Amino acid sequence: MADKDDVKEGKEFYVDVPAKNEPFFLKGSGALDWGMQNRLARIFNPVSGRTVMLAFDHGYFQGPTTGLERIDVNIRPLAEYADVLMCTRGALRTSIPPSNTKALVLRCSAGQSILTELSNELISVDIEDAIRLNACALTAQIYIGAQYEHQSIANVTKLIDTGMRYGIPTMAVTGVGADMKRDFRYFALATRIAAEIGAHYVKSYYFEPGFEKVVAACPVPIVIAGGKKLPELEALEMAYNAVQAGAAGVDMGRNIFQSDCPLGMIQAVSAVVHKDEKPKQAIKIYEAVKNVTAKN
Repeated sequence: MADKDDVKEGKEFYVDVPAKNEPFFLKGSGALDWGMQNRLARIFNPVSGRTVMLAFDHGYFQGPTTGLERIDVNIRPLAEYADVLMCTRGALRTSIPPSNTKALVLRCSAGQSILTELSNELISVDIEDAIRLNACALTAQIYIGAQYEHQSIANVTKLIDTGMRYGIPTMAVTGVGADMKRDFRYFALATRIAAEIGAHYVKSYYFEPGFEKVVAACPVPIVIAGGKKLPELEALEMAYNAVQAGAAGVDMGRNIFQSDCPLGMIQAVSAVVHKDEKPKQAIKIYEAVKNVTAKN
């Protein structure tokens, strides 16, 4: 309690300085509460307005895929260079030390495997556990055009509603089945549906032509998935083209942890996303780290 014996009257009230309300920097997020905006500001860098998310949630339906056999060995060293870790609660609790202070986007869906229909998901994490884990955002897929489209939209809607009660945003992921055409018509539909049901940002795929129109038509930020493993320069070109076309960053997994130098690759991706480094320059970052790693 403050000492009452030495109370000093306020003198400088800056009456000539108007009170300033700063607009929130992130697209579509200006009307959100302080806690929601604060969590989003931990996900998206307020200076660049973008994010590098490291996705390693693949095991929830793929098992120990290449590069994720040992999360504690393969992923933990990469966390320093990411803005966000996107993972399951099991991976987080068992393999990521709580001293890690990176933002967490928590995978909240499950219920299927690569052996069954991917769109047949359910919500697998209670909001109370997400709060215990200090999640900055919740995430699940919407499978537009798939067998369980309705159920997947209901899953994400449930996350949005429960997250809103506690100031936790939701990222909707546009899940794409093997038989779906990855073009402007599909992604314009899927990303707009995600935003219209209340998702605070959307994870989708980069494609050509027309990606910039999808970004323009989506009233919340879009981050791109890395997708299948590409040669390093091609992955950097994809990230560069996406952010130049308006994407608010990347959520990459295989193109980082399946690289022959994941440490170099995540630093190169970060330079592209946050500093607008051109791919042919960014690849030099990757190569330099790879050379140092090889010598050690």
